[in-house]
Amino acid sequence: MEQERWDQETFPEELADALVGVQRLLRRRLRAGLTVPRLRGAEVELLRLVETRPGIGVSDAARELYLAGNSVSTLVNQLVKDGYLVRETDPADRRVARLLLTEAAEARLRAWRERRAALVGRHVARLDPADREALRAALPALRALAVNLHEEAEES
Repeated sequence: MEQERWDQETFPEELADALVGVQRLLRRRLRAGLTVPRLRGAEVELLRLVETRPGIGVSDAARELYLAGNSVSTLVNQLVKDGYLVRETDPADRRVARLLLTEAAEARLRAWRERRAALVGRHVARLDPADREALRAALPALRALAVNLHEEAEES
């Protein structure tokens, strides 16, 4: 009983630390060896959002990313300048800009995904079979946790 209580008290922090640690190490390892200027985290998040929702507007992107509209506008301006985004005027409302990826952005995201999958795959393969299966079994719960966090953020 004492062990169970201890786990309930420390598990949330241990889980958050582990997730942050894995994410930080992935970012650092993926940055190593880049031959192009590095994109900031918010820039990558915006590109990935536009990839999943082509034509999204700046204000919708800001809401989705939980950023201020002027922050997203700054990101958009930089990514347009760098050749990763195209800003098109919405024919239904000329005040609204629709965002689309360029071929360069699509190629960069594809390369990033491939590098990330290879990196994670190499290190998961080094784990013993029980740990690999534990990670696989945890995926649905981690996805549900992400959904819960997203929904709570939308409510506030």
